[in-house]
Amino acid sequence: MTFGEVSAEVNQAGHALKSIGVREGDAVGFLSLDTAEWAISFFGCLKVGAVTVAMNTLLTPKELAYILIDAGARVLLVHTALMDVAKEALELTNHVGHVVVIGGDGDLPEGWAHYVDWIAGRPTELTAADTHRADFSTLNYSSGTTGAPKGIYHAHQDCPLTAQLWGEDVLGMTSEDRTFSVAKLFFTFGLGGNLLFPWSVGASVVLYAGSPRKATDVLGMIDRFKPTILLNAPTGYASMLAIDGFTDHWNITSLRAGVSAGESLPAPVWQGIKDATGLKLIDGIGSTEMFHIFVSNRPGDIRPGSSGKPVPGYECRIVDTDGAPVPGGEVGNLHVKGETAALFYLHEPERSRTTFLGEWVNTGDKYRVDEDGYYWHAGRSDDMLKVGGIWVSPVEVESTLIEHGAVLECAVVGVADAVDLIKPKAYVVLTKGHLAGDALTEDLVSHCVERMAAYKRPRWIEYVDELPKTATGKIQRYRLR
Repeated sequence: MTFGEVSAEVNQAGHALKSIGVREGDAVGFLSLDTAEWAISFFGCLKVGAVTVAMNTLLTPKELAYILIDAGARVLLVHTALMDVAKEALELTNHVGHVVVIGGDGDLPEGWAHYVDWIAGRPTELTAADTHRADFSTLNYSSGTTGAPKGIYHAHQDCPLTAQLWGEDVLGMTSEDRTFSVAKLFFTFGLGGNLLFPWSVGASVVLYAGSPRKATDVLGMIDRFKPTILLNAPTGYASMLAIDGFTDHWNITSLRAGVSAGESLPAPVWQGIKDATGLKLIDGIGSTEMFHIFVSNRPGDIRPGSSGKPVPGYECRIVDTDGAPVPGGEVGNLHVKGETAALFYLHEPERSRTTFLGEWVNTGDKYRVDEDGYYWHAGRSDDMLKVGGIWVSPVEVESTLIEHGAVLECAVVGVADAVDLIKPKAYVVLTKGHLAGDALTEDLVSHCVERMAAYKRPRWIEYVDELPKTATGKIQRYRLR
């Protein structure tokens, strides 16, 4: 589609929303695969001053109902492939008065409408609502790495601000770029990197309605549609490396940049991608609370294994549990401030008070800063392990394990031993051709002892076929715990 075609249909969607009584500030739920209609309806909502509520397409009906109720959504846009789960969710709430179905045809329940019929004949011109820059425009729910989702509002101003601060100033997006993201639009990493940021400079985007969990799917999309920028999670890049000679089977030379976010990118994975493709991955850390990436490596300034340096426009500090600065090089809690920060968690006053600290946001991540100003991730605050009275970073143990040729993916959590002391336990997914067993376990433990202090080694290793993850590729360590 061209920008002209999208603009006209955005206005039709805006008129359709107004026709069913959507007013400024009303919540509109999105439960859809990534399609043109998703993007068009998103901008239609913003143009009439409504608030978009993008929902994870892999949630259960109970989880979806929780979000619809929590957000107070009056309208739901649902993809035809997700109608069954939507029906079950709607049986648990009476908030939603209108349902619009993207794709498909045939009869629908009373009060539901097909998207094509819903916008048909609507005017292609629409005056934007007179919104204030601080009015809420989006409501996203945290991806669930620490349990129950939290509703996070962002204002209209946050969209162009993050597009400028990271999309243009860090990644250098231009109208010549074409983006493709494994992270879906319901996640702020995907929404920013694969819609708002490229479109802010006139670049094009590739939207994929499928769920590219397999590296072969992602590589096939790159080969076919020739994006210049790929946004993926560390586990996604590791999966590519697990395919022997993947660059011989898929042409990915269109890529000028690969972005990694969601969790720390191990240096061995960075080096592996560099060796195989020549790409120097851009790793960074962002959060739904800040809308997008606020500490980042950047082209020409990359330190593998680190998250980079604060993005201009944001300030960071590393403090102890009392809020006092920690000495350089020591691990502490990462706080960040910037204009794109959210203000609170919806209906969560206690959580809000411990996260939003005046100008500062407590990210919940442990970090240290080296002498050159690069930030190094040391795990989540609730993932850090106290072993023998000493803090151990699960990320460090994971990065060491993944250097071993037998390890495709791994996650380390704390487990109590026979006397109730916490020790590291590793869950390991093996690369093809390697077999689990006592001999391999001994080899992996020895591998760790040779490369780090012995007290950091995993005391137990459990081999699994896959690790529990969110839809965006983050490992759910709380489920392993």
